[in-house]
Amino acid sequence: MDIIDVGLYASYILIVLCALAAIIIPLAQSIGDPQSLIKSGIGLGALLVVFLIGYIIAGSDTGSADITESTSKLVGGGIISMYIFFFIALAGIVYTEISKLIK
Repeated sequence: MDIIDVGLYASYILIVLCALAAIIIPLAQSIGDPQSLIKSGIGLGALLVVFLIGYIIAGSDTGSADITESTSKLVGGGIISMYIFFFIALAGIVYTEISKLIK
């Protein structure tokens, strides 16, 4: 076992620990304030709806024999969702700057 292998395994373990901490710590803190869970649920629901829209719009074309139709549709849905969120963020930035300019 090389030193590089040890470093890779350590980084994998740290990534998993950080992901678990990012999920568990906010859940533990929101036990005292259940309203924050509702707001988080609404945000997660909005993300899922946008991805569902992107998934429905995405085509199932495969340009390679190694990619299945379902994989192509999932990737297309993710890319379309990214475009939707990009344009929503861009519209939000433009709106914020114009409203600052008017005030």
